[in-house]
Amino acid sequence: MISVLFPGQGSQSIGMGKQLFDNFDYLRPLYSQADEILNFKLTKLIFEGPEELLNQTEYTQPAIFLTSYAIFSVFKNETNFKLDEAKFFAGHSLGEYTALTCSDVISFEESLSLLKIRGKSMQEAVPKNQGGMVAILGAEIEIINKLLKDNIKNFECFLANDNSKGQSVISGFIGDINKLCELLTALKIKFVKLPVSAPFHCKLMRNATLIMEKEIKKIKFKKPKISIFSNVTAKPSTDETDLKKYLIKQIESPVRWREIVTNMIDEKVNTFVEIGPGKVLSGLVKRINRNVTLNQINNLEDINEFKK
Repeated sequence: MISVLFPGQGSQSIGMGKQLFDNFDYLRPLYSQADEILNFKLTKLIFEGPEELLNQTEYTQPAIFLTSYAIFSVFKNETNFKLDEAKFFAGHSLGEYTALTCSDVISFEESLSLLKIRGKSMQEAVPKNQGGMVAILGAEIEIINKLLKDNIKNFECFLANDNSKGQSVISGFIGDINKLCELLTALKIKFVKLPVSAPFHCKLMRNATLIMEKEIKKIKFKKPKISIFSNVTAKPSTDETDLKKYLIKQIESPVRWREIVTNMIDEKVNTFVEIGPGKVLSGLVKRINRNVTLNQINNLEDINEFKK
């Protein structure tokens, strides 16, 4: 059984998708359309940079979506891949938009328009440089949850991502994040402060949720052609009403990626195909279960290898 995975923020790099863009003419109208929808030269930013602009959330989100969708389009066309050959689709955070688009729940144009607003509203939900995120390495989720609960009077931080065994991400105001890091240092728990300027996937994103709720409710969701795992529930759904509801809740809810992958494996999935820039999700899956087959699709060589 196959599951298809779509990456989220953190997978971006200058030049991503350029090889496929140069080799498949039918992608060019897609990129031109994206530039027109966004009223911004996103194509130029993706292929030429500058990196600091590409790494700004409001540009990162549509850039990763466009690249992932373009790679999926080539993959589908060149391998004759059928949607019903996969048991599930799932995307990490903004990757859920790619999953919904590739399964025909919402259109390419609708997703791009939503992500333009999503990226900007998430970036502006907390004043710049007042919020942050830290990745914690080597500590199980139960330990992290207990640590956050036991220290609530000292600092307030929130679980943002449960990514894999021994890898979680925490959000909060900078002052609280710094206090958490002091505690982690004292406990000899490894951590890495992430280069983001906002605390994603927690209640500090409330203003972004209110903005996105209004925008998402304007769009008619179609019934998906394939079951899609929600970041919010870590369960699959084919109900368009539920998928819309979960997409609204997603901004403030933790990404339950470890549970998503574990639940897929429990449903007899033994092969994962990551479609999009980078190999972040494949790395997380490998940490969760080393016995599954992993395929990364982000260039022509990957596609030709998959066809074999």
